[in-house]
Amino acid sequence: MKRFLADGGSDVYWHTSIMPELIKRTVFSGIFLILLLSEGLWAQTDCEAGNGLLDFAPPKTMSVQEVIRKFGAAEAAAREARLHYSYKQDVLLQTLSGKDVTGEFHEVTNVSYDEKGKRKEEVTFAAQNSLRGIQLTPDDMDDIRTFMPLMLTSEDLPQYTLNYAGQQHVDDLFTYEFHVEPKKEEKGKRYFQGRIWVDAQDFQIVKVCGKSGPEKVQVKKKDRPELHPAFVTYRQQVDGRFWFPAYTRSDDTLRFRDGSVHLREIIKYSAYKRAGGH
Repeated sequence: MKRFLADGGSDVYWHTSIMPELIKRTVFSGIFLILLLSEGLWAQTDCEAGNGLLDFAPPKTMSVQEVIRKFGAAEAAAREARLHYSYKQDVLLQTLSGKDVTGEFHEVTNVSYDEKGKRKEEVTFAAQNSLRGIQLTPDDMDDIRTFMPLMLTSEDLPQYTLNYAGQQHVDDLFTYEFHVEPKKEEKGKRYFQGRIWVDAQDFQIVKVCGKSGPEKVQVKKKDRPELHPAFVTYRQQVDGRFWFPAYTRSDDTLRFRDGSVHLREIIKYSAYKRAGGH
């Protein structure tokens, strides 16, 4: 997202928000009704919501590297499976002054994939964009499509350094927590940096908290800084096997040289349906 300044420069940023709810292994029904009822109760992005105490002990039945190998393979299978599903994506982005909403972008899209895995989007609802002085950029849309619903496969992992943090319950799920950061940054490429929680039974990511990068700081007045908000994404189990993104939330303040911008965003991913109806 680009914010236009009086001097003709611009700032780039984004945001997300929704109240955290319990993740269930086999039952996720009812959560979105709860979310609908609680959408007005905004809160700052919180990586710790739903987390139990962190146990720093290593995994009991396998090495950390074996956990990484297993979840990389499981994530690859989940990403491939998601290419055979359609789903609804509901994006609500708002800018705020204090508690008042000053602008809003709201768009609902049906997402599916063709036989070659190419993403197809059909916009079914688009309110008039009332965001003032800002516009969405390709990086913002890349966040929605790639980083907020993050999936880290065996193919992606060589780009990152993963540091094992410990064992932790996320609501009723027993997980392994890892800190993730890019090994090196290549020009023109974007990365995730933050934390992931891997289910100890299915070896798929069930929670993500962090941000996309790299960020570009403003060195000269004509430069366009790119700042990205922290977000948290929770997944739900679909068809009793795959953990797919369920919702993303963010409530963050991005601090630019000329002032701060408060943003919040909700993304809901729902109505997953396998191609062919089975």
